[in-house]
Parts: sequence; structure tokens; C-alpha cells
Amino acid sequence: MTLQKLFLTFFGAGLSPKAPGTVGTLASLPVGLAVLYYFGMETLFMLTVAVTVIGIFEINKYEQQTGTHDQQEIVIDEAAGMWLSLMIAHSTAATLTYPYADILAVILSFAAFRLFDIWKPSTIGWIDRELKGGLGVMLDDVLAGIAGGLLSALILIGIGKML
Repeated sequence: MTLQKLFLTFFGAGLSPKAPGTVGTLASLPVGLAVLYYFGMETLFMLTVAVTVIGIFEINKYEQQTGTHDQQEIVIDEAAGMWLSLMIAHSTAATLTYPYADILAVILSFAAFRLFDIWKPSTIGWIDRELKGGLGVMLDDVLAGIAGGLLSALILIGIGKML
């Protein structure tokens, strides 16, 4: 396996025969959590930006080599989206005082990101359909990550208001 394919498949997670997007998202979650807890939010944000920018260029090269667009084995976009969702949800949970808000933030950020990534409403779907190349592959998941993080934050705050 080439270094490019290792990167694009998030260390082979995208090669899963079933639900490669979900497997890629699950594989990226512990990595994001480890970076978040050991190195901080700023480091996870910079890693997400770097992975996104590098992903755009590497996906463009890969698509030129293979002649296809947005192959299911490419899951580096899921990693970037998951990390954005996680950062937003975690930041919200840090302001809340009820028990298990942190754990709930992790679960909600995963579920909400997958919801928006699969459903692809509004602008997310338009980007997925209309933008070609690495920018289209990465940007729809970046927006799904932001939307998932915001939905997670709203739910977390709502739970806090009910308690």
C-alpha cells in the first residue's frame, strides 16, 4: 500500500467491505480524542486544517490516477469532519456542569456527524453533487462536521436546561 492510499483510507479503515465511511469515522474518533486530551483543542484544529488541505491535493492526484471521483475507500474526509464535530461538541460540554456531558458530547458528535454526512441536506448535498475533485470530497464533510457539532451543542445545552 502506498503512503498516499494509507493517508486517504485513514490507515486502511476505508478498505472495510461494509460501511467504509462509518468505519473511517470510528477509526478517526479515538485519534481525535487522544490529540484533544493530550495536546489540546488548538493542536486538533491545526491537524484538521492540515489534513483537509493535504486531503484536497492528494484526492485530486488520486482521482487523476484512477479516473474516478469520490471513491468510497477515501475516508480522510470523514476524519476531518468527525474532528470538527468533536471539537464543537467538546467545547460545549466543557461549559456544562451535569455529569457525563463529555461522554455524551463524544457520542452525539459521532451520531450527528454521520447523520449529516449520510443525509447531505442543503448546501452539503449541493457541494457533494456539484463540486468535483478533492475540494468537493473534503468540503461536504467539513460542513457536515460543523453541522453535526452545532446540533450536538444544541442537544447538550438543551439537556443542561432540562436538568
